[in-house]
Amino acid sequence: MRILAISSYDDAWNSVRPEAEMFIEMVKQGHDVTIMTQGDSEYVSRFKEHGIKVIDCYPTRKICCHTIKTIRAELKAKHYDIVYALNSKTIPNAAFACIGFPKTKLISYRGTVGGIYRHDPSAYLTHLHPRINGISCVADAVTQSVREKAYISQETIQTIYKGHDLEWYVAKKASREILGLLDSDIVVICVANARKSKGVHVLLGAMKNLASISNLHLVLVGRDMETEENTQLAQQSGMSERIHFLGYRKDVPELMAMADIQVQPSISGEGLPKTIIEAMAMSKPSIVTTTGGSKELVDNNVTGFVIETNNETALADKISLLAQSKDMRINMGNAAKQRLLELFSIQATTLKQLAFFQQIKNKA
Repeated sequence: MRILAISSYDDAWNSVRPEAEMFIEMVKQGHDVTIMTQGDSEYVSRFKEHGIKVIDCYPTRKICCHTIKTIRAELKAKHYDIVYALNSKTIPNAAFACIGFPKTKLISYRGTVGGIYRHDPSAYLTHLHPRINGISCVADAVTQSVREKAYISQETIQTIYKGHDLEWYVAKKASREILGLLDSDIVVICVANARKSKGVHVLLGAMKNLASISNLHLVLVGRDMETEENTQLAQQSGMSERIHFLGYRKDVPELMAMADIQVQPSISGEGLPKTIIEAMAMSKPSIVTTTGGSKELVDNNVTGFVIETNNETALADKISLLAQSKDMRINMGNAAKQRLLELFSIQATTLKQLAFFQQIKNKA
């Protein structure tokens, strides 16, 4: 197949790698891939090393005349079987550009639950646009939510997990000493940002039930994490001196390797969280909530725990269980790593993506 992918790769290497490596894997399997993205992105050189043509173009807004003209020029220059647009800026531009090219099928990507409303005019610029032929969703929870809103047939909306490779997550443990931690401490890590949907306030609320575990520490990583509300909750927890706000960090893999337990306390809107994948790759057990795709990553009571959203007591109970049993942490962590190998490899997920492309290509 000949595939034109339109996305942004102007982000941290770890953030874009699962998506970017999928296209490299497609080339390895004999497909012709062109990528339209920012020309100065770090990943461009790797794309070119693997024979991928890169077009230096990325929309500045949801309707960008320059981008639409550039896509149309490429579609006129040679036939593409699939145009794959992967975010809220590239999807509308690709949709308008593909009008008049009926043999080229347009597929959009959806990475989060909810947020698509038939009464919202902007939704008709993206996944509800009449030019969309298929939608690739990052998790079953996302697929279900999109199928409830989209007008295209159910079989043209499918779950394709992002693929991973254990080698991507080889990282030297961050120094506990620099963070003021001891080897004997039990470290819980949460990587998120200040959005309310991430549930950091729930996690901080749960800590008041864990203050009696004297060697338990909570490490919070992410932009704008130290809000007034979060700071107040930390002070009220009874263990404020053991709650560490690290802010935005580029060494998340190293911090994950250093930690003992990974927690994703989200209350809504998740897709397939990358931090859970990182924890799995590093043999760390996770505690996650039922929202979005988190529950698809964690095998409850085997690789970690899945709890209801907004439940401070349940969250505290599961953290306490893991904090007090090294054997449980080791066994669940090892099972998590094996689950990643079996279900989320880059090779397996790329084959599924290609099969979906082929299905949409063959659809009249």
